[in-house]
Amino acid sequence: MGVARQASPEDAGTAAEPGLEAVGQVLRSAPERLGAHLGGVYLLSEDRQVLELAMTLGAVRQFTRPWQHIGMTAPIPVVDAVRGGRTVWVAGAEELARRYPRVAVAMPYAFCLAAAPLVARGTTYGALFVLWPAAHAPELSPWERGALDALAGRLAQVVADAADAGRPVRPGPRPAVAERRPVEPVAAMAARLPEGLCALDLDGRLAAVTPAAAELLGEPAERLLGLRPWAVLPWLRDPVYEYHCRAAVISGQSAAFVAVRPPDRRLSFELFPDPTGLTVRIAPVAPVAPLTAVAGTRRERPAGTAADRAVQARPGALYHLLHLASALTEAISVQDVVAMVAEQIVPAFGGRAVAVLLAEGGRLRIAGHRGYPPGLVDQFDGTPLTEPTPGVRASTHAVPAYFESRAELERLYPGRHETQDGMAAWAYLPLVTSRRLIGTCVLAFAEPHRFDLEERAVLTSLGGLIAQALDRARLYDTKLGLAHGLQESLLPRALPAVPGLDVRARYLPATEGMDVGGDFYDLLRVGPDDVAVVIGDVQGHNVNAAALMGQVRTAVRAFASADADPGTVLCRTNRLLADLDTALLASCAYLRVDLARREARLADAGHPAPLLYGPDGRAEVLEPDVGMVLNVDPAAEYPQISVPLPVGTTLVLYTDGLVDTPGADPDRALAGLVATLARRGAEPLDRLADALIDRAGHGEHRTDDVALLLVRSVPR
Repeated sequence: MGVARQASPEDAGTAAEPGLEAVGQVLRSAPERLGAHLGGVYLLSEDRQVLELAMTLGAVRQFTRPWQHIGMTAPIPVVDAVRGGRTVWVAGAEELARRYPRVAVAMPYAFCLAAAPLVARGTTYGALFVLWPAAHAPELSPWERGALDALAGRLAQVVADAADAGRPVRPGPRPAVAERRPVEPVAAMAARLPEGLCALDLDGRLAAVTPAAAELLGEPAERLLGLRPWAVLPWLRDPVYEYHCRAAVISGQSAAFVAVRPPDRRLSFELFPDPTGLTVRIAPVAPVAPLTAVAGTRRERPAGTAADRAVQARPGALYHLLHLASALTEAISVQDVVAMVAEQIVPAFGGRAVAVLLAEGGRLRIAGHRGYPPGLVDQFDGTPLTEPTPGVRASTHAVPAYFESRAELERLYPGRHETQDGMAAWAYLPLVTSRRLIGTCVLAFAEPHRFDLEERAVLTSLGGLIAQALDRARLYDTKLGLAHGLQESLLPRALPAVPGLDVRARYLPATEGMDVGGDFYDLLRVGPDDVAVVIGDVQGHNVNAAALMGQVRTAVRAFASADADPGTVLCRTNRLLADLDTALLASCAYLRVDLARREARLADAGHPAPLLYGPDGRAEVLEPDVGMVLNVDPAAEYPQISVPLPVGTTLVLYTDGLVDTPGADPDRALAGLVATLARRGAEPLDRLADALIDRAGHGEHRTDDVALLLVRSVPR
């Protein structure tokens, strides 16, 4: 008897485009040059927003599929290599888990990895990645690093030369294969061995089976060939067995496990990998006592259990679910969710565009979209939930819809506008949260797309994650809108024009939490030649802080209008806060400016001291007698000082968010602020305000509110 053998569907490989042939010739030298057993080449898309897997070396199709399209914001070694313009080295599973936890969970195998950018003539074209067995040294040796750089340089040169010749290298619909040696026939003598031998290709399919192996597995060889063992043999469907095979291929190291063929026959499987696939040796295991544990085994679950019926999570599915779940934890608003889906998920599935539609008031509303031409998606905004469209159906029925071609969509929904969006395949994912349908996520493809069972399962699960994130984001947007409305109603819309004073104000909410806080400022006329200037900060970053801020500001205005001096205004405000029975504290600086005398009186309740820029170009920190913050001691007193304000003098009042940042030295920050004021204090107030905020590093990221009030004495 001979050995049953079937050519794997991968034997033919994925035919490389002419432009990839030269890339393949260079990539094939990686094992000899570097000792690596797996690898591949990524190329940047035309818009340079996505890395596309152009060619693989020895990598299994299922291993590379989740990473065939990678957005340039994904936390992946090849992305870091391209963005940083340097080689990224990951020395094993522990370092992978520390630096790239999402990848580590999806790829729980032992291997070392290097990713190097492809740079030629000042242009980055993509990245090369290669894998070594886990036994590799913790660091690349100098000759390995040199060989890696040389290999990446040669690949980049090939791609650059093709681009210069007007024949740019473009990835095909599937990655091309740099090396595809057919699985060698098993010698006749192997068929006479008592143990069974099998050959698995890099896609996990059985390519050769000896008669002894077929007998041990309990199925005819003809039924096994071309299929994956865990797909055709129910007793091998436990994910642990597939894991061992994948681990052997990716790590390049031998592995072994024991499985139980029903009813009670134990078989050992020894796996021997090389860059072309796996050789598996199967042998019976002597019976053991019922309670004796066999290392590396799992007890056979009874047929029909939930575990057997469950869809096994493959690395691709696990990666996408983990990746989006992790990314969505960083999403705050609805637009953040749309951006996360567009940047992290659409490229991974080869999609071109995405749209999120929410059901509100009996209609579908566009929450956000990416990838569609301007204005195209707007025609769907406001679609009644009674119209027969795929978007409406997915928003009213918790069943996803997949259309693999335009013809398939038009057959079910003839004449619909969806067929005019320039796309060729669609996935309509119901957004279900807490058993409520809140809308639809539409993933569109530029080319016809086949949604296999695994991809449909993953997309359906992703729809649930997106729905939960959107539900949270909508609640956040609603609360944020209410909070901002409250705060805007409490802060002055515009400061009054006062002859003799030039005034500018800036308010920047924190970029963390509710984006609303208790910082406030005000300026009001309290007499023919007197102006009150106040700035304060109520503890907290929430609606309560904003509400108390409004009460403090109103109190200060009332007491200031009673023609009280600064110390008295703060004393009365302090007692009012004590009567309000609130635990929140507040700081405040209050100035009463006499325009006729060109001087001001200042009282301070625990607030950062104002800065002063004089006509002589000197900047300094004022040193008032600082009193207790408000709402600590109802009997606290607040002394005041006099501050001359000749023409050309500028006062800088601010809240502590301008100088206090986590990990920074407030004294050093204040000194830098004074230096900036000394250097730019004579500039127009708008430019000076921007310079002070930029100097403090608060242009984009802020952990606290920032209020800034500039008051300059000018001729009346």
